[in-house]
Amino acid sequence: MNLLFIGDIFASPGRRVVADHLQDIVETNRIDLAIANAENAAGGFGITPAIADELFSLGLDVLTSGNHIWDKREVYDYFGRQPRLLRPANYPAAPGHGVIVVRARNGVECAVLNLQGRTYMPTTDCPFRKADQILNELGPAIKVRFVDFHAEVTSEKLAMGRYLDGRVSAVVGTHTHVPTADTRILPGGTAYQTDCGMTGPYDSIIGVETDTILQRFLTGLPVRMEAARHAPELHSVIVDVDEATGHARAVRRHAVRGD
Repeated sequence: MNLLFIGDIFASPGRRVVADHLQDIVETNRIDLAIANAENAAGGFGITPAIADELFSLGLDVLTSGNHIWDKREVYDYFGRQPRLLRPANYPAAPGHGVIVVRARNGVECAVLNLQGRTYMPTTDCPFRKADQILNELGPAIKVRFVDFHAEVTSEKLAMGRYLDGRVSAVVGTHTHVPTADTRILPGGTAYQTDCGMTGPYDSIIGVETDTILQRFLTGLPVRMEAARHAPELHSVIVDVDEATGHARAVRRHAVRGD
């Protein structure tokens, strides 16, 4: 079976390129489950219930997130109405959930896990121990398991990939908005990529207007960050998983340039 994971959807350019190309990607690549990180979908900072509903209506099955999930307070109550929107599981006593089991288009039950790193990130519980807890609670019947690890540093992401190797189908990193070229299958059968990359405006500095960020670096003064608008691209990872074992058979990067 084929899993599609779309990297951080950033503001309206990111949503637009998903709307324009998702169905074609799903049909052309025979995707059984479509997942996307959507923590930047609302103007680059957070997500609203209306935008989450919009993304689900396009054909996405599960939305993951990260530290920006808390930027729009109206989403807090939405978690109770829509369990397919995840927040990182290792936030203690927070609204929502960090894992869901869904039935893919081919009828196979799949677990999607959302975890967040701790290096240069907000204080959370240990993502490694939280992963152990979740996997133990899932039990052996759920073979297909996808992990979005939302983290800042490469070493922590790779450590999570190695830690979960053989126990999950894929570990794909998000948060840094730059796609990495280390797509591979680890020795235990887990597909891995350090960062999926952003789905949004690439004529920018990780999604924000270039001049704004340059002023911040040049002056050290606070600036109002505005989402850029031009050169949208969709960056994703497609994983072919053996549903009998949960191990990845193949993994590849897939990118589409928008209009």
